[in-house]
Amino acid sequence: MGESHVGPGMISADHHHGEAETGIYVVSGHPVFVFLEGDVERRVETGPGDYMYVPPYVPHREENPSPDEEAVVVLARTTQEGIVVNLPSLRAAVPELDRMIGELSTDQPR
Repeated sequence: MGESHVGPGMISADHHHGEAETGIYVVSGHPVFVFLEGDVERRVETGPGDYMYVPPYVPHREENPSPDEEAVVVLARTTQEGIVVNLPSLRAAVPELDRMIGELSTDQPR
């Protein structure tokens, strides 16, 4: 677990956290988490008291759209390592995610 301070106007690179599942609790500020849904960017706006979950290998980015307010979040990951795999875009191929989705879909009863 750790605390992260996201400065005003900050936009992270598009990335994923490898095999780590990530739980996020928003302490203060209004960070935005951006994912793809289909081929469209989906922006999840959050505020103090909100929780976010980021599954393994899912491309995303964090933004703090406020010009003057810092955002503070508490992060918990399922790995001891702070894995960050930067990507050229949210649409970048992530073979591990494709494999994981394929395994999940074959496990589902029809």
